[in-house]
Amino acid sequence: MTQFFTHDGFELAFIDRAPAQGEGQPVLLIHGFASSHLVNWVSPGWVKTLTEAGYRAIALDNRGHGLSSKSYEADDYTPEKMASDAAALLDHLGIEHAHVMGYSMGARISAFMALATPEKVTTLVFGGLGFGMIDGVGDWDPIADALLADDPAAIGHTRGKMFRAFADQTRSDRRALAACISTSRAELTEAEVARIMQPTLIAVGTTDDIAGSPEKLAALMPNAIAFDIEGRDHMLSVGDRTFKKRVLEFYADNPL
Repeated sequence: MTQFFTHDGFELAFIDRAPAQGEGQPVLLIHGFASSHLVNWVSPGWVKTLTEAGYRAIALDNRGHGLSSKSYEADDYTPEKMASDAAALLDHLGIEHAHVMGYSMGARISAFMALATPEKVTTLVFGGLGFGMIDGVGDWDPIADALLADDPAAIGHTRGKMFRAFADQTRSDRRALAACISTSRAELTEAEVARIMQPTLIAVGTTDDIAGSPEKLAALMPNAIAFDIEGRDHMLSVGDRTFKKRVLEFYADNPL
């Protein structure tokens, strides 16, 4: 059942699924750009995987996405502000600290959350984002144009075409996403990443041309390890079975 809470003027949707037995260690799931908790975490089986393994799965719709309220102001979509939404959800649920896992944009938000409120973040999983957290991995400006284009058939930019198709598939508010893409991809410096002390798993598909190297990012961090999701691109890595298995191993090695 979807619930809602209010933070910073936004009505934010979330789910909170307990395991069949007991309370379970909480895992906060933060989805990627143009996605939602349903598309990123429920449909690919993450919530089922986590709860069956005894974890409490909590997932929100980022502002501008899914069932959460929308804004058309780019300044509302900085990673700092979206990270504050995630931290506020933990406060709303009375959770002092949790495992935090983000995919793509959600990984970036998770990193900003770990820097802003480190006491709330016990471990991190960055899915679908490696060294791109620092160097941005290419030109994202055409994506906003693609999202706002009247005729998707006229979009020539390959990555723009991919994200437009994904936004249409997820029935997203494309105007809100266009505002989001301009500010949500703020980069971290190498020095900032080096300040993230939590045990961190960085998982990227071997054919992902968006994320950047997981090994290169892990080398900058004091307590990070990289994991290659074999034969998967940015979209197909999300629900990969080997990714899920590795995350459960990581949590078993790094309990709350």
